[in-house]
Amino acid sequence: MQVCYVYHEDYQFCYSFRGRPGHKPSILMLHGFSAHKDMWLSVVKFLPKNLHLVCVDMPGHEGTTRSSLDDLSIDGQVKRIHQFVECLKLNKKPFHLIGTSMGGHVAGVYAAYYPSDVCSLSLVCPAGLQYSTDNQFIQRLKELQDSAAMEKIPLIPSTPEEMSEMLQLCSYVRFKVPQQILQGLVDVRIPHNNFYRKLFLEIVSEKSRYSLHQNMDKIKVPTQIIWGKQDQVLDVSGADMLAKSIANCQVELLENCGHSVVMERPRKTAKLIVDFLASVHNTSNNKKLD
Repeated sequence: MQVCYVYHEDYQFCYSFRGRPGHKPSILMLHGFSAHKDMWLSVVKFLPKNLHLVCVDMPGHEGTTRSSLDDLSIDGQVKRIHQFVECLKLNKKPFHLIGTSMGGHVAGVYAAYYPSDVCSLSLVCPAGLQYSTDNQFIQRLKELQDSAAMEKIPLIPSTPEEMSEMLQLCSYVRFKVPQQILQGLVDVRIPHNNFYRKLFLEIVSEKSRYSLHQNMDKIKVPTQIIWGKQDQVLDVSGADMLAKSIANCQVELLENCGHSVVMERPRKTAKLIVDFLASVHNTSNNKKLD
């Protein structure tokens, strides 16, 4: 993957890419909250070399501009990603859009707002859905919000212990991470925690929290949902909600897999994406032959 920068006015987007636009749709990948473009590398490794892949740093993350003036709501992020797509002329031909968690929230809403940009969509345990009952994680968040103790958001660790708890929350496989490594992981994140708090409060605010839910019936492209059955952050029952609202929708549920699908099951994720693209693409090619 090559790392590049592109500018919309004075706003900088950082992205990595591999390959060139060709016959097959380009693929744009949107990472989750507090991650960055490199989180996709584990999946990219298993994708065919002839695909044109683009992984972008989401607003305020890693190499993309972080500005106190930026609109970090889901709508604001969707508009930013659209600016990025226009800068790269990625929508010269409709592309395949993939997003996970917060990135899946943005990807789903993007497909609803800009239907002509996107030929197909993969949502990996996306945020933005309204559940009838709250899981433990959401209950805990609501308690924190009520007690105004938002410096204790489980997804924004500031000690090695909190880091360990976050890893356990996000992953099904229980692994023992040495203290020094936990400390290192926290040290890298601490300088960004104020931004993460601001972003988190924005995406769970009334304006953004259920944006995918409110727009899912506007998604008209073939859609793939991938979800870990043991996801403790966003409950797997969200897959069914999406399947009921999106006409052309395939659901893939992964056994013994938590919220960090991309990290936990990179090979399986890559295979599901490739198979889905083949099925969508080949049927549209066949139609042309009729």
